[in-house]
Amino acid sequence: MSRRCSEAEYLPVSALPSPAMSLGSLGAFRLQTAPPPRSQMRRVQLRALSSVVALGANIICNKIPGLAPRQRALCQSRPDAIIVIGEGAQSGINECQYQFRYGRWNCSALGERTVFGQELRVGSREAAFTYAITAAGVAHAVTAACSQGNLSQCGCDRDKQGYQHREEGWKWGGCSADIKYGVEFSRRFVDAREIKKNARRLMNLHNNEAGRKILQERMKLECKCHGVSGSCTTRTCWITLPKLREIGHLLKERYSEAVQVEPVRASRLRQPSFLRLKGARGYQKPRDTDLVYLERSPNYCEEDAATGSTGTRGRLCNGTSALAGGCGVMCCGRGYDTHHYTRVRQCNCKFHWCCFVKCNTCSEKSEVFTCK
Repeated sequence: MSRRCSEAEYLPVSALPSPAMSLGSLGAFRLQTAPPPRSQMRRVQLRALSSVVALGANIICNKIPGLAPRQRALCQSRPDAIIVIGEGAQSGINECQYQFRYGRWNCSALGERTVFGQELRVGSREAAFTYAITAAGVAHAVTAACSQGNLSQCGCDRDKQGYQHREEGWKWGGCSADIKYGVEFSRRFVDAREIKKNARRLMNLHNNEAGRKILQERMKLECKCHGVSGSCTTRTCWITLPKLREIGHLLKERYSEAVQVEPVRASRLRQPSFLRLKGARGYQKPRDTDLVYLERSPNYCEEDAATGSTGTRGRLCNGTSALAGGCGVMCCGRGYDTHHYTRVRQCNCKFHWCCFVKCNTCSEKSEVFTCK
C-alpha cells in the first residue's frame, strides 16, 4: 500500500543509492520514522537528491556516443550543463548546414556519430570550419544559459556591475553576458576530445580557439538611456552575445581564406609541437583567428568512406544557375534528373452572404532537379 511521506520521514545515509544500483532498485528503499533535527533532515534530503542526480547523470553520460574520458567525467560532474552543451553543438551543426547549403559538401559526413555530429576524417578546410563553429556554438550556448539563470555555478558577468565610465557618462547595469565563463567551459569540454598527440590534434585545437576568439571579438555593448522627459542624463550599459548567424558568416569568410599548415616536430620526442604556414620561410605561425588545414579537400562528388564524403547523388540543385548550387557544379558532370510536380490548392476564396465561402481551384506546376 502506498503512502505519502510526512516531514518526519527521511532517508538514512546508509540507505542512499550507490552508482552501481539500478533505477528499479530505488523503489525498494524504506523510510525511517525517527524524527531528526530539521537541519540534519535537510542535509540528508540534499544528499539523497544529489545521489539520485548523480545516478541519472552516470546513466545519461554513459549512453552519449563518442565522449572522451575527460568529457564523460565533466558530463557526470555537471549533468545540468550537458543538455546546454548538446544544444550548443547542434546549433553549430545547424549553422554549418546553413552556410554550406548550396555546396557539394553540405556539412554532412560518413563516420562515427558523436555529440558534435559525424566528424570528417580528412584534415581539410571543411573540418576546420566544423570545429570552429561547434566550439563557438558551445561557448555561445553556455554563456546564454548562464545569463538566463539556467546553469548552476555561473550567472551574469560580475566584473561588469556598478563600475562607472564617468568620462563617457554611463555605468554598468543589467546582466552582462559572462563570455569568459562560456569560452572557458567550451575549452574544457570541446578540447577534451583531442587525445592523440599528432598534427590533427594541433589543427583541431587551433580551429576551436579561432571560433571562440571570433565569438569573443563580436560581443556587443548595448545601452539604455535614463533621464527626465526622454533625456539621456545617464546610460546603463551591458554586454550581449551576437547572433550565431553572424559568427557563421565570419567563419565562412575565414574558411575561404583558410591557410594550409604543417607540423613542426620536437627534436627529442618527434611529436608535433606547433603548426607553421606550409611553404613559408622560417617558422611563421598562423594568426589566432585563421582557420587552418593540413590536407587539401576532396571534391565531395562521390561517396567515399576513406574521406567521409557522402557524395552528391540525389542532392537538389538549381537547373538555371551556373554557381555553386547549380546542377552543373553540384552534379560533377554526371547530369541531373528533372521531376515535374503539380500542386492543387484552393484559391480566390470569397465569403457569400449568408453564409458560405466559395473558392476556385488553382494548380501550380513546378520543376525539381536532382543530381544523378
